[in-house]
Amino acid sequence: MRIFTKLFFFSLMSFLVFNSSSVLAVDLENGERVFTANCTACHTGGNNVIMPEKTLKQDALKENGMNSIDAIEYQVTNGKNAMPAFGGRLSDGEIEDVANYVLSQSEKGWD
Repeated sequence: MRIFTKLFFFSLMSFLVFNSSSVLAVDLENGERVFTANCTACHTGGNNVIMPEKTLKQDALKENGMNSIDAIEYQVTNGKNAMPAFGGRLSDGEIEDVANYVLSQSEKGWD
């Protein structure tokens, strides 16, 4: 029974590790597509043409309390100030994907 438990645990961990990376890559690719189609008019390269101090760069996201997937999803869904709400235009999956893409790009310096 002990060997079975170890084997099961190893199989489960292997499955999660190998499958999560491919899912994440697909989500980021879709997030990039969603960003390009809906966000680049104001946020090209992680900038902000309307409010230049509120960029999508890592330091600005942190300073404005927007450095988490949940915070970005909330902002994209509900909008704020000059940013429109995308909750009625994008699916929950698209919003999750674009939030992951934005956070990922901010960590890479939008390069």
